[in-house]
Amino acid sequence: MRKTLIAAALALFAGPAAAQEGDWQDVLEAARGQTVYWNAWGGDSRTNDFITWVGQQTEQRYGVKVQQVKLTDTAEAVNRVISEKAAGQDSGGTVDLIWINGPNFLAMKEQGLLHGPFVAQLPNAKWLDLSPGAAASSDFTVPVEGFESPWRLARFVFVHDSAQAPQVPDSMAGFVDWAAANPGRMTHPHPSNFMGATFLKQALVELAPDPAVLAQPVTDDSFATTTAPLWSWYEALRPNLWRGGETFPENESAQNQLLADGEVDIAMSFDPASTAVFIDQGVLPDTARVFVPKAGSIGNVSFVAIPYNAANKEGAMVVADFLLDPATQAHQQDLSVLGAFSVLDPARLTGDAALPTPSHPALPSLEALGPTLAEPHPSWMERLVAEWSTRYTK
Repeated sequence: MRKTLIAAALALFAGPAAAQEGDWQDVLEAARGQTVYWNAWGGDSRTNDFITWVGQQTEQRYGVKVQQVKLTDTAEAVNRVISEKAAGQDSGGTVDLIWINGPNFLAMKEQGLLHGPFVAQLPNAKWLDLSPGAAASSDFTVPVEGFESPWRLARFVFVHDSAQAPQVPDSMAGFVDWAAANPGRMTHPHPSNFMGATFLKQALVELAPDPAVLAQPVTDDSFATTTAPLWSWYEALRPNLWRGGETFPENESAQNQLLADGEVDIAMSFDPASTAVFIDQGVLPDTARVFVPKAGSIGNVSFVAIPYNAANKEGAMVVADFLLDPATQAHQQDLSVLGAFSVLDPARLTGDAALPTPSHPALPSLEALGPTLAEPHPSWMERLVAEWSTRYTK
């Protein structure tokens, strides 16, 4: 049934450019024959396969090839653009498109390293809610202003083996008592990794005396006051972490392996669908389930941006637009593909245009995920990770 719905969506929404005015047709003509070098984190095979599929589709439809440049850290691509600017290479740059996150977006925006604004030129942007306050209008509290285009939603979630650990904390504060009752059965990725840093941010948002402060750039005074409860909480939690909190898994994949091997009972992810996918792949047990604190969890939007000196700006715009096609969004929602939640505004996708909703015992609904908590300003993450390292790295 799901495949039938997706096929219908593909038929309904194929070729959106045909209905656009001449300016978009000019972009399409300039893009034909270009190869877009999409710099994207390469640590997830499903995402890599999806990017490959995107390239196949854009080449077939628009004559635009996609070459993924697999990154271990988005900063690699940012630094490349910075180096090119320092060398005076203001055109013909080697980076055409970046799967970017808040801190790196802020750095590029402040240094004038982004092409745009371009999102309003994309025909499929009509499916987005870009009004002030909407999720796609800001990135880690930084206004997007058309300099990056959304393509998938992310929510921070916890994963547990419901057979081994049926009772789980319903708040970040509750992890202290849970870990004391189950010593060594939980951990988190090292905070130098994005997932480990997000674990700390999730606790910070919940424990902060005034969470509104987190929307502003960090200062010495605000950091000291706002993080004091966090460090008290972590001091109580750490002794009961896996291996006494002296060592940590490198990343999300390593922690998932600990869960799969039965060494811990809790893992974490920024992809609510990943648990269902890993069950189907035999990576996690059938009893693995997603949970979130009752107050909600941090969520954000994944964006793509185009550097100011990209050699293939038109091709990059075509790829960004294709990512917003309702048919593409329907395809990526399929659990056999990504299972990623759509960035499109449901209010604009009514009737036959509504996207199919995948189902799985381990796939939470948007309602079950509860409130979405805003990411702190990017400056908080850098400061938080540095302080953790000072306190806990020997």
